[in-house]
Amino acid sequence: MTFKVGLTGGVASGKSTVSALFSAHGVAVIDADEISHELVEPGMPCYREIVSYFGRATLMPDNTLNRAWLREKVFTDSRHRQQLEQILHPAIKQQLRIRADNCHSAYCILSVPLLIETGLQTTVDRVLVIDCAETIQMQRLLQRPGIDLKMAEAIIATQITREQRLNFADDVIHNDDTGEALVLAVEHLHINYLNLAEQSL
Repeated sequence: MTFKVGLTGGVASGKSTVSALFSAHGVAVIDADEISHELVEPGMPCYREIVSYFGRATLMPDNTLNRAWLREKVFTDSRHRQQLEQILHPAIKQQLRIRADNCHSAYCILSVPLLIETGLQTTVDRVLVIDCAETIQMQRLLQRPGIDLKMAEAIIATQITREQRLNFADDVIHNDDTGEALVLAVEHLHINYLNLAEQSL
């Protein structure tokens, strides 16, 4: 079995940046967000379920999902968010498991924003939390296209608190610092994970 590290963190904490640094070391990174995008391509079962539930108003002229419209719906109405999660989460979990089982690097990173909220921390060998101050998190989120203050607050409100997330952490990378500090933190953890993976064989 491949040694699995679950990478998580609040929205805009820097998960993608850290994932890219691990990938540069030759580590397989399995990204739940990328899987989610694949699952909602036109013709996919999840795509059909989403269109069936939300109606054709959720489609762009080219029949791809209107992500901005959908985001507005699910982050302003918990019922819609729960329905979307019921459609996507089982399929995402299945793909995470399949891809981790077929990983060929010494260990793999499972980058899952809602790792703890969905209980997936029990399926990995190590939990790595990317942490940053909430003020920095908000600043970064507001720089994203189509995100205003109300939407940013709604997105953050759907996730567990910073303190709750840190309680599950085996390892923490603080992403308030410079890029150089981030590189060094990943290098240190990479060596540690290689050792742990070897010990688990």
